Amino acid sequence: MTGSLSGRLAVVTGTAHGIGAGIAQALRDSGATVRGVDKDTADLTSPDAVRQFFAGAGAVDILVNCAGGVAGQVGRPLEDVTDEDWRAVVDANLTSTFLCTRAVVPGMKERRWGRIVNISSGAGRTVSLTGIQAYASAKAAQIGFTRQMAHELGRFGITVNCIAPGFILSNPTTQRQWESYGEAGQRELVEGIAMRRLGEPADIANGVRFFVAEESSWVTGQTISIDGGHAFL
Repeated sequence: MTGSLSGRLAVVTGTAHGIGAGIAQALRDSGATVRGVDKDTADLTSPDAVRQFFAGAGAVDILVNCAGGVAGQVGRPLEDVTDEDWRAVVDANLTSTFLCTRAVVPGMKERRWGRIVNISSGAGRTVSLTGIQAYASAKAAQIGFTRQMAHELGRFGITVNCIAPGFILSNPTTQRQWESYGEAGQRELVEGIAMRRLGEPADIANGVRFFVAEESSWVTGQTISIDGGHAFL
């Protein structure tokens, strides 16, 4: 399921580092023309900024919604979470996914072909290791949004799927999280993964390549956990 994407235009959000950067590179390696966007390029939580970016992006065939994260927050008791804290995380993960998807759907409908992949998290299927309530909620909502959009868009030849990554040590936030566990906590985390290793951006990128392949035209509304077997232990 790794055929050529030559002639396809892909937009990948959240490409500043880590998983997003790995996905963008994998799609380029498969022949796609890739436009990456992150918070330094455009405010993906702003309807006007998203509209402006996609107006100049061209005819988008593939959208990978990878932007998100914890907005610099750490886990705290719910009563200490402010309205602004909640909105910042929900907007970064869920609102950005909604806005970017809304921007590309009209063109995909017109061409009757499209691939949309949302990058959620294992936190959206179980609980978040970060302890951040808004993050777990937004990631679960991305999975629900995936199912709903797959149902709505399938008749137009557009597939919508989702990946729930496990722990990927790929950016400053996950590096700090990893270091906070200490040696014993790190060992416990790895031993709770069937494959006994942390994930890499390439692991997630390979899942994206599967979902966007021409051969995956009858795969939609699905969420796959790419986590080394952590989800079932």
